[in-house]
Amino acid sequence: MHSKADGVMRRLILNFISAVLILGIGLLYYYATENNLVNPFLFPKVSAIVKAFSKNQDIMLLNLLSSLGMMIPSIIISLAIALTLGIILGRNAILREILHPILYIFSVVPSILLSPFVLLLAPDFWTASVFLIVYSTVWSTLFATVTGIMTIDKRYLDKADVLELRGMKRITKVILPAASPSILSGFVNSLRNTFVMLVYAEMYGSRYGMGFFVKKYTDFSLYDYAWGGFLFMVMVLVIVMQFFDRLKEYLLRWTID
Repeated sequence: MHSKADGVMRRLILNFISAVLILGIGLLYYYATENNLVNPFLFPKVSAIVKAFSKNQDIMLLNLLSSLGMMIPSIIISLAIALTLGIILGRNAILREILHPILYIFSVVPSILLSPFVLLLAPDFWTASVFLIVYSTVWSTLFATVTGIMTIDKRYLDKADVLELRGMKRITKVILPAASPSILSGFVNSLRNTFVMLVYAEMYGSRYGMGFFVKKYTDFSLYDYAWGGFLFMVMVLVIVMQFFDRLKEYLLRWTID
């Protein structure tokens, strides 16, 4: 109980420090723009950004829903592919030796380089965008799953043999839980690539989305609107990342002393 309370207090202190630093950055921006220390065209005043944001609240919500409509299916597909291939390769040394070099070669190819081909071959822009996002994000979770399964403590597998756990029951009751620290770490890291490709896809072909909003108004040189969209996008991404970080900590609570 004492260690849990210490952990909560430590998190509160760290969150407070983070909040102070963020506030400091905001105040520095406010001071610089109010005193014309930066280019007022590229860096509008805080009041102008707030005004632009308030005028576009409904559009911001529509863009958020559009982004989530592309991001959520991409995450689900990426996770399904990574877990399926990761379990197969993690449990089969021969297949792992054969396929790992091939998968590694594909993983180092930036998905942005594939975008011209994918846009031409895909039936529509949404399908092309989802493919690019999945391609960009699947590798971190896939390799983390393989590594997590390969490094499972042999005692867990011996106990599963004693209990005669086979098939899906062995996977869901022993293998995935034991490998979950590695899998979840890889998955959370892959989310960053998800956001990068999501914004890239929206900037260069979508009609809606958070990235599209920022690109649209930078093209029009309306940087107060662009900053409003950018800050909204950052806020959403931070909330999503924090949610998955907390979910990771909850799922892995059994690993904490």
